[in-house]
Formats: sequence, C-alpha cells, structure tokens
Amino acid sequence: MSKEDIKQGEPEEIQDENFTDGLDDKVEQVDEPTPEDLLNKEKDKYLRLFAEFENYKKRTSRERVELFKTANQELMSVLLPILDDFDRGLSEIKKVKDKNLLKGMELIHNKLKNSLEQKGLSLVKVKKGDTFDSEIHEAITQIPAPSAKLKGKIVDVIEQGYALGDKIIRFPKVIIGQ
Repeated sequence: MSKEDIKQGEPEEIQDENFTDGLDDKVEQVDEPTPEDLLNKEKDKYLRLFAEFENYKKRTSRERVELFKTANQELMSVLLPILDDFDRGLSEIKKVKDKNLLKGMELIHNKLKNSLEQKGLSLVKVKKGDTFDSEIHEAITQIPAPSAKLKGKIVDVIEQGYALGDKIIRFPKVIIGQ
C-alpha cells in the first residue's frame, strides 16, 4: 500500500492468517448461571431481608419499651413541685393540734404518692452522712462540716430527688460539709 492510499482514508486490509488465530484462544466463554446459582442467590437475598426485618422488629420493640418508661417524664416533672409543696404543708399541719385535718391530708398525700409510684416514680434515697456522688446528687453549697466525719459528705438535704424507672428526672439538692 502506498502513502497515497493511506492519505485517502481507505482502510488497509490485513492478509495475515496468523493474526486471527490467537484471538479465538483469548475469548472466554461466558457461562450462564445455573439454576442452583440463581437459587442460592435468591436464598441469600431472602435471608438478608429476613435478618433486616428481625433487627427492625427488635429495635422498634426496644424503642417502644423505652418510650413507655419515659412517656410520663414531662408530667412527673410538673407534679414534683406540687408534691414538694404537699410535703411542706404536711409538716406544718403536724404542728397543729387538729388530728383529723392531719389524718385527711395524709390520706390524700399517700394516695397521690402511691399513684405516682405505680407509674414508675421513685424517691432517690439520700440522708445526712451519705457520701456525695456528683452522678446522683446536685450540690447547692458547701458549709464548714459540723464534725470531722461529715467532711466531703452530705450535711443536709434541701430538696428530694426522684427517678422515673432507672432515669433520675430530678437530682436531690444537697449541702456538703467541707
């Protein structure tokens, strides 16, 4: 072939017989998937989908239980100051000589407390002399300890703390001896 033929853009024909012989060896046969392969693939997809669904069911079940545990938290938080006022009122009524008034108020107080306890509210138990723990107590102030035994310990409880289930919704407010 001459340079003129190449310039005109005519394709050059290859007459070499050995040129195509190597191509047949290099072309791989693509196997179609067997029915067993298709079945295994579908089975794997099914198992993965089933596992995802089971995980979803477990997760939503846990979330639902957690929601039920803390669903009343906002309402309980609103009722806690009322419960505190009730406790202070009862302590003042005890100073009065009228036993019937005290008995009636104690009945109402106990009924309210029992109703809240049935819904999961519990008192965080704190007393004078307990060791201060910043995880469950809120320190209001520090005062000089009345005795050496009360250094770093709770001297007085200002406000009771409450928990709803396992979660503390109001930390007890305490005074610490230094």
